[in-house]
Amino acid sequence: MNPAENYILKQPEPFRSILLQLQIIIESTVPDIEMMYKWKIPYYYLSGKPFCYLNVTKGYVDIGIRYGDYLNGFNEYLVAENRKSFKSLRYHSVDEINHEILTQVLKVIKENGYKGFWETKS
Repeated sequence: MNPAENYILKQPEPFRSILLQLQIIIESTVPDIEMMYKWKIPYYYLSGKPFCYLNVTKGYVDIGIRYGDYLNGFNEYLVAENRKSFKSLRYHSVDEINHEILTQVLKVIKENGYKGFWETKS
């Protein structure tokens, strides 16, 4: 088992169930994505570049994504909390996961922003 999968399976409930559900949605929406273990959390990479990360913190699961103008239509769902380069989708339970919104965000990231967290949109 790779360390990223181990991270997910070792989480207490409800975080393990949330992470497993998110993993299914992410990997089915972006099938060519690769889950790795970086900075002690699962990071998804696309074409060798960071795409998004999963993190259990402060009572919720955080999907961290680099944002840009292409995510403006999702501002009501995204949390920035004084971060300059990232926004997050946050979940406290499996029931909070809005499959449609998450899928749309992932598709927009893939189409526009997967070039890497530190590159700007061209």
